[in-house]
Amino acid sequence: MGSRVLDFIKNFPVEKVISLVLLIAVCLVAVKLILAVFDRFVRKAKLDLLITKILRIAVKTLLLFVSLIIVLGSMGITVSSLVAALSVVGVAVSLAVQGFLSNVFGGIQIISNKPFQIGDFVDAGGESGIVREVGLFYTKLDTPDKKLIQIPNSAIANSNITNYTCAVNRRVDITVSASYDDDIEKVKAVLLELLEKHPLIYTQEEMKPVVHVSQYGANDITYVVRAWCSSADYWTVYFDVMDAIKPTFDKNGITISYPHVNVHMV
Repeated sequence: MGSRVLDFIKNFPVEKVISLVLLIAVCLVAVKLILAVFDRFVRKAKLDLLITKILRIAVKTLLLFVSLIIVLGSMGITVSSLVAALSVVGVAVSLAVQGFLSNVFGGIQIISNKPFQIGDFVDAGGESGIVREVGLFYTKLDTPDKKLIQIPNSAIANSNITNYTCAVNRRVDITVSASYDDDIEKVKAVLLELLEKHPLIYTQEEMKPVVHVSQYGANDITYVVRAWCSSADYWTVYFDVMDAIKPTFDKNGITISYPHVNVHMV
């Protein structure tokens, strides 16, 4: 095998060696020029630094591969079989790292679209929390109960994302039930008074708290309570209202109904 290679080199014309060297130099210069144009385009587009690095590596790899094919073709080497073999290898590798690639492209999508920023409270990938870090493979959330959750970027990119921080105000929705024996207007008035007394709930005309009947159930009447507050005060208002509903109902003689059966003995 070694003797064959030596014979090939010895019998290779000097003119072809010179043209081959020139071709390699031209290919390398072309790669540098194309990368320079790419860098200029990226600077104008103001893409994220991480995305820029990934795209530059991909473009450079592709250009070097094309240059290799051109050089081998100029040497009289059949490259069709090489291209076919590399295609098969590429398909096999892509199948093997499918999950890895999906997370990478999910990270690129998140970084480029910017549906949330560090410090935002979001619902994403089936989890809720404050965004701590957006990486290339995973996004980290700090949950309200002080847990750190790492969510694959592919799960976030393919799911609905709700960003609560980007809005200045947020509406608190609470449902509560009361017995059929309690007067509807009384229940609504008691709940409305509870909301209007809370210092963090907005009371201006366009954001006044409201209470409505939402459902007549088999055992009770369901009321929906809606109030607006600052996004930063959402959980404070939510838990304050939830804590106060039962004591307020007890104070006003309102019964929170539950499924029960009355048995009459004859």
